[in-house]
Amino acid sequence: MKIAHIAATFPPYMAGTGNVAYNQALVLHERGYDVTVFTAEPPGGLTESLEIPFEVRYLPAAFRLGNAPLTPSLLHALRGFDLIHLHYPYIFGAELTLAAAKRYRIPYVITYHNQLLQPGSWKQGLFSLYNRLMEPIILKNSAAIMAVSLDHFQSLHLRNTHQVVVEVPNGVDTGLFHPLDKIACRTQLGWPLDRPIVLFVGALDSAHRFKNVPVLVEAVKRIQTILPVFTVIAGGGDLQLEFEAAAQGAAHFVGNINAPFLPVYYSAADVTVLPSSTPESFGLVLVESMACETPVIATDLPGVRTVVAPGNTGLLVPPEDVDALSEALLTLFQDTARLRQYGHNSRHWVEQKYSWATVVDALENVYQQVNMPLGHGISQEAPYAG
Repeated sequence: MKIAHIAATFPPYMAGTGNVAYNQALVLHERGYDVTVFTAEPPGGLTESLEIPFEVRYLPAAFRLGNAPLTPSLLHALRGFDLIHLHYPYIFGAELTLAAAKRYRIPYVITYHNQLLQPGSWKQGLFSLYNRLMEPIILKNSAAIMAVSLDHFQSLHLRNTHQVVVEVPNGVDTGLFHPLDKIACRTQLGWPLDRPIVLFVGALDSAHRFKNVPVLVEAVKRIQTILPVFTVIAGGGDLQLEFEAAAQGAAHFVGNINAPFLPVYYSAADVTVLPSSTPESFGLVLVESMACETPVIATDLPGVRTVVAPGNTGLLVPPEDVDALSEALLTLFQDTARLRQYGHNSRHWVEQKYSWATVVDALENVYQQVNMPLGHGISQEAPYAG
């Protein structure tokens, strides 16, 4: 089967949607599929080359609307494929995928990562208009919708029976993300050996202000008189200096960390915290952390709450609730037996649900059903809501 994956970003920007597209394509390639990834040339051109065993075509962008590149050549490039796989949202890319599917009579499937949302930004009005007018058309014309979380998808859409949605979550490389010796990792990083360590991993830019780093910083400040918590903020962006100034030394900002080195950070920490509010829909860092046997604390949001097994691999707290987050941190740090058990449970949880092999098994099932003769449909897991 000849498959085209469409993603707005792709390695060398190895994060978020690009990470998912890369790993899905890699496993599909290893299973014998003819996979080509289409994405836009990065601003400034390619600055590093990666050993990628499948074809990647970086298309010239006529212009960009924020993070959305317009690549007109995509329309012609999709001719001749058996199936198109769109990673959504992708303004321009989604419309070109729809046009190519209609012109060449190729079915397309969607991985639904999130809706276009940026609360508090001037862009939100434009995004709301797009979500009302274009998103229903893109979804309705697809052969299948694969939500990274059914819980999250259904929280955004009203239910009806016109289309079905299956859950195909984001995954993690359980070979790369695995537990390492905690003392050795702390020694390597120069972190204290005798203090509880809290880790945050995420972008520190204006588009990701919803990650709520200040909430985490305030929470650890409140418990400093009870426990000498050592807090590490990994990630970079235009808000980093602002966050550092506000933290007043309560957290250590270490900048962006390359993916191969992240397991050292996760293994060195006692708990990873994701204090996001909407529009967080999944929280891949939670899966990465749990794969390294480091339990998590996350916010009780649709999608995110299904990644965490509360009371088994971590805890959930209400969004933007500093008191609840402080209490959750104290709960774990003052019960070391529970902390260790959550860590042990976490690895098993990830291996069962989020390994790339398991995820691509589900993906293959959708592909095969889409390409069945007419009369066969996608197995219904949840009614499409649109």
